[in-house]
Amino acid sequence: MKNLLICQSSEYDCGPVSLINGIRYLFEREEIFPDLIKFIMLYCMDTYNSEGELCKRGTSAAAMNFITNWLNHFSETRRFPIHCEFLSGEDVVVEKGSRIYEALNEGAAVVLHVFLEVAHYVLLTGIEGDKAILFDPYYEEEGTPEFDAEYYTEGIFFINDQPKRANRAVTLERLNRFTKDYYEMGEYECREAVIMYNTSLKK
Repeated sequence: MKNLLICQSSEYDCGPVSLINGIRYLFEREEIFPDLIKFIMLYCMDTYNSEGELCKRGTSAAAMNFITNWLNHFSETRRFPIHCEFLSGEDVVVEKGSRIYEALNEGAAVVLHVFLEVAHYVLLTGIEGDKAILFDPYYEEEGTPEFDAEYYTEGIFFINDQPKRANRAVTLERLNRFTKDYYEMGEYECREAVIMYNTSLKK
């Protein structure tokens, strides 16, 4: 049975939660090893904020790159059918012919670094027309200023009936912008992504 996708527990764990959501999206609950979840949480949230507080600057690109390699090693040693690829810089675009676009059409999930007032990670699970389908792990309730601002922002659409797949649709035009508003990727030096495949289901 596939699990529901989950929201982050703190202000800082969007990275590991999006990776775990990738696992939950791609695999049945009965297939998922508990040590897989344990070590994703262990290796993420590796940064310090300006006050010297551990974890309070989220997860670094270096940690995401490390996790990518660790998951591929895990696949080999535990015979778990996952394959991951880390992309950065100019390779991180979501348009026809791009690596991410093609991966999504092949059934992959993609952990993507975007902005949501601050740096943030979400999980892309598909492409529908000119929109990326994604799950944002940052839970917000109607009536809060942040929710209302996002709700009325052009190019963002809320999805309320796909808890195992998505809670947002965002236009590709918005996603690919070089600015740092809601669900925009920013300049190339800000960009990173982890493509995640269930190799037993790869199209």
